[in-house]
Amino acid sequence: MTRDEFKLFDLELFQPRHGYRYSLDALLLARFCGVLKAGGSIIDLGAGCGVISLVLARINPEASVVAVEKNLEMAALIERNIHHNELAGRVSVTQEDVANLRKNHTDSTFDLVVSNPPFRKAGSGKVSPCAGRDAARHETTAGLADFLDAAKYLVRPSGRICFIQLPSRLPEFMALAGQMKLSVLRIRMIHDNAGAPATMFMAELAKGRRSSPVVEPPLFVRDMSGEYTSEVWR
Repeated sequence: MTRDEFKLFDLELFQPRHGYRYSLDALLLARFCGVLKAGGSIIDLGAGCGVISLVLARINPEASVVAVEKNLEMAALIERNIHHNELAGRVSVTQEDVANLRKNHTDSTFDLVVSNPPFRKAGSGKVSPCAGRDAARHETTAGLADFLDAAKYLVRPSGRICFIQLPSRLPEFMALAGQMKLSVLRIRMIHDNAGAPATMFMAELAKGRRSSPVVEPPLFVRDMSGEYTSEVWR
């Protein structure tokens, strides 16, 4: 276990030394979500160690946040991180599979549903020797359709849904959104640098609205000399 300081948001996070550890994509997604109006409620599907939940709690100091994580050990780690950062009054954890959320939660409850789901389908891509890391990267009981379905069920008609995924799954993502009658409001591609193809995309969706997606300017993680760009530093 390591304890990592995150000064930008006044956080210290415990996470496994050798299992799944959060990376830049979680932080980019939290920033992509933006700021809610005063108050508001947020739910984070597949929360890992809770990094997105805790960052969003700092960005939105009056909001309540629910972190959903099916892995028992990771859910306990989220609880530890919540209390360590004195956020127990506003952030809670639910140890539950995303595929089962409809059974135990009321629909149209949250102003923001956010998810950094497993990127790869079962049996695809490289398999990590670390079981926790592999489970976080590959779909097991819940796939992309389950995450989107849960998000639609949980979000208010006036609320927003924010996801991050691999570009190779963009056609599937758009097709699922259309089938579920979710409007894609905006998309932003993430590139390692200005000369590299996109490595991820972020999307904001809503239910009960009609809208054509706005494709935002690309986000470049590093400049051509290999240094983080000013936007990523911010």
